[in-house]
Amino acid sequence: MARRGAVGAGPHGADFSLVSPAVKYVLFFFNTLFWVISMVMVAVGVYARLLKHAEAAMACLAVDPAVLLVVVGVLTFLITFCGCVGSLRENIRLLQTFSVCLTIVFLLQLAAGVLGFVFSDKARGKVSEIINGAIVHYRDDLDLQNLIDFGQKEFSCCGGVSYKDWSQNMYFNCTTANPSRERCSVPFSCCLQDADEAVVNTMCGQGMQAMGYLEAGAFIHTNGCIDKLVNWLHSNLFLLGGIALGLAVPQLVGILLAQILINQIRDQIKLQLYNQQHRADPWY
Repeated sequence: MARRGAVGAGPHGADFSLVSPAVKYVLFFFNTLFWVISMVMVAVGVYARLLKHAEAAMACLAVDPAVLLVVVGVLTFLITFCGCVGSLRENIRLLQTFSVCLTIVFLLQLAAGVLGFVFSDKARGKVSEIINGAIVHYRDDLDLQNLIDFGQKEFSCCGGVSYKDWSQNMYFNCTTANPSRERCSVPFSCCLQDADEAVVNTMCGQGMQAMGYLEAGAFIHTNGCIDKLVNWLHSNLFLLGGIALGLAVPQLVGILLAQILINQIRDQIKLQLYNQQHRADPWY
């Protein structure tokens, strides 16, 4: 009896736990934060989709920023839900699911970066395809329209390869069969900005596609956005590396904490089984 009391009062008694509260609750609050962020992303994405007409939404589904926001938000919600509940309930399966999903996301990001660097020509072709698709649906989606206008203003560019790429859009198409008032035009975001201009002239791109490069260059940016984007990426490699590192560190910390907690829970289960077996021993 004396032996049993001594062991029960020692570090391996019934109240002793190998699970660190610090690891458990840091992981819990870490996931809770991103869980809330993911719900906000989904809510904003769904709200943006509901504001659009059904026809326009279906027409540009593949290039809709709201869809991307919803998809990323849902994936983040599911992953962080597993981490949040798994850490709070000390559930090994949920923690393993969280750790595996986070590892897959990290590896996909790493692979995308490496493949984008190694196969830069193919990556450029894919970017060109996305930009051309966005040009086609420019007037179909207000969010997409604002995104393109923002990009063309920031990079001082127009179209994909050149300003004449806007002929791919049914409203800006330069054929004589096009009845649109914007025929042969480009969006106002292609126009050269005048610092003294108080009111933006949204018709400044009227008829620019019918002009040659030198003539149109006096009024609009004639260079395409693909080359400008590639040049910007090459000039800001350190910034992009910092952003990539900023995204990778929380993921690696989450994976590390999850693995530590999983091992602690397993050790705690082994300790409980050990105590139960020895309590059944009459000599314990």
